[in-house]
Amino acid sequence: MADWTDKLPEAARAYIAGHRLDEVECIISDLPGIARGKAVPARKFARQSAFHLPDSIFFQTITGDWSEAAASEEGFIERDMILIPDMSTATAAPWTGDWTLQVIHDAHDRDMKPIPYSPRNVLKRVVEMYRKKGWEPVVAPEMEFYLVARNLDPAERIKPMMGRSGRPAAARQAYSLTAVDEFGPVIDDIYDFAEAQGFEIDGITQEGGAGQLEINLRHGDPVLLADEVFYFKRLIREAALRHDCFATFMAKPIAEEPGSAMHIHHSIVDAETGQNIFAGPQGGDTDAFFHFIAGMQNHLPSVIAVLAPYVNSYRRYVRDNAAPINLEWARDNRTTGIRVPISRPEARRVENRLAGMDCNPYLGIAASLAAGYLGLIEERRPKPQYRGDAYDGDEAIPRDLGAALDLFDAAEEMRALLGEEFARVYSIVKRTEYEEFLQVISPWEREHLLLNV
Repeated sequence: MADWTDKLPEAARAYIAGHRLDEVECIISDLPGIARGKAVPARKFARQSAFHLPDSIFFQTITGDWSEAAASEEGFIERDMILIPDMSTATAAPWTGDWTLQVIHDAHDRDMKPIPYSPRNVLKRVVEMYRKKGWEPVVAPEMEFYLVARNLDPAERIKPMMGRSGRPAAARQAYSLTAVDEFGPVIDDIYDFAEAQGFEIDGITQEGGAGQLEINLRHGDPVLLADEVFYFKRLIREAALRHDCFATFMAKPIAEEPGSAMHIHHSIVDAETGQNIFAGPQGGDTDAFFHFIAGMQNHLPSVIAVLAPYVNSYRRYVRDNAAPINLEWARDNRTTGIRVPISRPEARRVENRLAGMDCNPYLGIAASLAAGYLGLIEERRPKPQYRGDAYDGDEAIPRDLGAALDLFDAAEEMRALLGEEFARVYSIVKRTEYEEFLQVISPWEREHLLLNV
């Protein structure tokens, strides 16, 4: 075993040091961001260079049903993909009963070409577009989520978890350390799991909702950070289950509370000089800085269906409720969809506040970077900086998934950048999900329409 475990990342080596490695989970993200794959004995993993899964995992909806997204000339034959481990992603699975590692894999076809609708490949494609221009994109995601009471009946409303004090988590206590202490045992496990996996948490804060927390990650390579968010969603869920509660990344799990976002901070570094291209020699804003913002204003509408991928996602975009309703930009203003935080010139960055925590981290980051990339290429200027409360402005975000998908389908430049085959599959899967949702009769309809219309 030493011939391959010696090459593992430091945190993975430290985790299994002195122990017999039992199992390796070979995983890949599907379109929703669910970990798909196989668990194999460690000795078998050491002997294999790849494993196989059918490409149909990318054609499934969130309900587990199948869309008609297979290539028309072949039909639904569930062709095997070749999945190659990226050993730099090897990390612990510390919640398991034995000594287990997880390894993210990349999906290829029989000719070893990247599967175009694999989310990690989509993000790699966008990052490569930047690198061809001599740019290195840098991102820093923020993850918001709720800790809620166990919910075993979908007909029941979701309720905040019971805190350490024995009282349900209270809302509107943003940044309260006392509120954070209510979830101390869960947070302790989150920190322990993250340390075992080699992840650095920049901070945990209480957000504005009842039982809502935010974890900030350090900035870095987009693929690396998307991997971490992918892993974090799993470890947070596992930590919650240890304490008789659920962690949910739904965009809007509780009607009366704010939604959960995955804010994405972006900066771009010149590959030759190492300088942030958003700041000039004297620290001022560059043309590239404004072009990037313009790209977000002009092209983010076409990828709202990626940043807000479910019918529930659009319940988050509510006026005066901690989520943007338009694509205005401003400095140090959390009411706008595009925010420029206070920072030193070398750390100047642009924050996309539209993405929901329910989006696939690879696809959300890819779509956000793609909008900025098109702005850099087009070299257009953004609208003037918004002054004041952007909730007083006009709404400029699709209000449902169907409208968002119409914009996505019509966006030729964006589809070409993300990959036309990805765009085709994504749209078919999401429209299938939307049709599935429309077949469900809601409690609101039964309450107000049954006897009144």
